[in-house]
Amino acid sequence: MRNTIPSWLRIPVVFFIIVLLIEYFVESGDQPAFMEQPAILLFLLLVLLVLIAIEAIAGSLSNILYQSLDDAGKARYDASNQKESKLVVWIKEKYIKLLGSKPIQEEHEIILDHNYDGIKELDNDLPPWWLYGFYASIIFAVIYLFKYEVFDGDSQFDELDTEYAEAKIAIEEYKRTAKDLVDFNTVELLTEASDLNNGKKIFEVNCIACHQADGGGGIGPNLTDTHWILGGGIKNVFKTVSEGGRDGKGMIAWKQSLKPAEIAQVASYVLQFQGTTPAQPKPAEGDVWKEESID
Repeated sequence: MRNTIPSWLRIPVVFFIIVLLIEYFVESGDQPAFMEQPAILLFLLLVLLVLIAIEAIAGSLSNILYQSLDDAGKARYDASNQKESKLVVWIKEKYIKLLGSKPIQEEHEIILDHNYDGIKELDNDLPPWWLYGFYASIIFAVIYLFKYEVFDGDSQFDELDTEYAEAKIAIEEYKRTAKDLVDFNTVELLTEASDLNNGKKIFEVNCIACHQADGGGGIGPNLTDTHWILGGGIKNVFKTVSEGGRDGKGMIAWKQSLKPAEIAQVASYVLQFQGTTPAQPKPAEGDVWKEESID
């Protein structure tokens, strides 16, 4: 009896085994990437075990059914399984035709005179896949020679420089859209209404108790004048909100509870108080701060 387990069950099993082996033996680093994600590894192992179990059950049922047949039924079953599909037959016929090989009854026509201890050699043509692959390699070599040696095509160093430039552009684009990557050095003043509205909400929840709703100050300093204890401008205000005020007194470090994007929003909102008139302004603290002009 031939193996009757369907290939759609065997192939996934082999596939998962190969994936696991490659991941384990080829992956660089101290340990395979799969080992860093136990959930994925366990899931793949579970799927592998399920597929193996299904194939085993299917094989057992097939053998049981086969053994229940009489001799005539077994013969018919074996004969039906030995028939190849039309597609397989067509592929074999085309391959043999391309190969140009002789059937065994006509091999005497292509026997060479070479004789090694009774072993004779046939003058068969090379397999088409090998022959066409050889022709393709020649064409590739000619094109490669002209491109890189005659017309001075890009070298590996040029390609590396191009990839570096493309990667730098991609990183800058990612930083531009990923607001939570902002820090003291890259933060910019936000002016969009959505950012300022969100900054206002954060200010009302966390900052009113010390600075008042109009920024006039209370426990904390006045945010409406030109005096700043730790420096004004978006970069300094962002750093102050993120890292906190002076040691031993002043504001806590909000980086523990606010995301960088949220700190940028509230810092931009705080700067909106500049030049306004609060109801009960607190006396100025710190030094007058002016934005440094870039010539």
